[in-house]
Formats: sequence, C-alpha cells, structure tokens
Amino acid sequence: MPNPTADTAALDLDVDRASPVPLYHQLAQQLEAAIEQGRLAPGGLLGNEIGLAARLGLSRPTVRQAIQCLVDKGLLVRRRGVGTQVVHNRVRRPVEISSLYDDLEAAGRHPTTTVLVRTTRPATIAVAAALGVPEGAEVSYVERLRYADGEPLALLRNHLPAGLLDLSGDRPAATGLYRMMRGAGIPLHSARQTVGARPATAEEAGRLAESEGAALLTMERTTFDDTGRAVEHGTHLYRASRHAFDFQLLAR
Repeated sequence: MPNPTADTAALDLDVDRASPVPLYHQLAQQLEAAIEQGRLAPGGLLGNEIGLAARLGLSRPTVRQAIQCLVDKGLLVRRRGVGTQVVHNRVRRPVEISSLYDDLEAAGRHPTTTVLVRTTRPATIAVAAALGVPEGAEVSYVERLRYADGEPLALLRNHLPAGLLDLSGDRPAATGLYRMMRGAGIPLHSARQTVGARPATAEEAGRLAESEGAALLTMERTTFDDTGRAVEHGTHLYRASRHAFDFQLLAR
C-alpha cells in the first residue's frame, strides 16, 4: 500500500524576507511545528521540493537545506525510491514527576513494554547512596524496553528498595512504574534528576534500533515520597531522534 503524501499545501507556511532569521531556518521551524502538532502525519511523504519552493517563492537549495535540518533532527527521513518521509514525531516531555508510559498515552501514542530483567541484587555504592540503604543491601531491579506505536523509544533501568513494590506478574509490562506506585498507596513528592547525553554502545543500539555511536539522551532520577524516603532510582536511555525534554525557565 503506498504511503500517503503529507499535505504541505494545507499548511499556512510563510517566510519573512525582512527577518534576520535565514529563510531555510524559518521554513524548517514551521515544518517541525507541523510535524510535532500532528498536522503532517507520521509515515506520510513530504512531496517534492520543486512544488514547495515554487509555492513559497524560494530557491530549491533553500528548501533542500530546510528539509535536511529536519532529517538531521530525525523528524524526516530520505528513502531511496520512496522520497522524503515524515518520521513519528518526537515525544516532548515536561520536566516533572511523570511516567514515560503516561506521557506517551497523553500524547496519543500507544505505549508497550518488554520486561528484560526482573530480579533482586546487591546495591552498588551509587545505588545505595541514592536509595539511602547500606551498600550490598538487597534491592529490587527491573529493566524494561519501552515502545511507542511499536517503535523502540527508551531503555529503562530502575532500582527500588526491596519489598517496596510488587513487580511480579504482568503489571511492569502493562503500565508505568509511577502508576504502580500510586496504585500501591506510595505518594510521590519530589525528585532529583540529571539529564545528559552519550553515544550508544553496540548492545544499546541493537535494542533501540539505532546505529552504534548514535546519540542517546540519558536521564538519572531519584524519586522521594512525602516523608523524604527514596522510593526509586532510575537510569534511563532515550533515543535523541525521538525524544526531548521541555524546561520552563523563570527570570530571577
């Protein structure tokens, strides 16, 4: 079945030639917004550059440069013999205590999970410090691969104090960890989080459908209940081409 053509003609695209912002960048920003808002549907073909250039009164190299910006961001992909195709829009997440599972559902995506590891293990120095338990104490560990619309998105690794939460059965694959905690009566109050980036190892790349060395977003978070007790320590990896964190900054 052929891919539908993304309807760029229906978009209100315009460029301001008096603006100091380069024309290709203006076009790239408008197309990116259309993709992220769902006005250009994932899987659709963008259409030819000549028609878009003629409509906006731009040169073909300018349009090509705008499209290449979105290819570099992972929002478009060029397929030989097919054309330029819209990729699933990135998941944009607010920096707050929320589960990736819940954020995907809220964004209209279909989250699924494969549980890779579920066990207890001795706490390392780092995990013990994060959870406030003695080094070597037994802690619960679960490692999951989270998908969005059937596409791998994140590799999630979580340590919890032993006995805090029942991780048996199908629930770790059927819902988010924070939803499980709230359902068990564990009140989530605050978290300490660090976001970074690094290249994917061969094993991580294989699981996340990326090439070895591809950029991955890293997120390390320790979550506390309303008594100040650490209830979870997570070290997560996200595909940078499919994921972004939104920050709200306030002037002082």
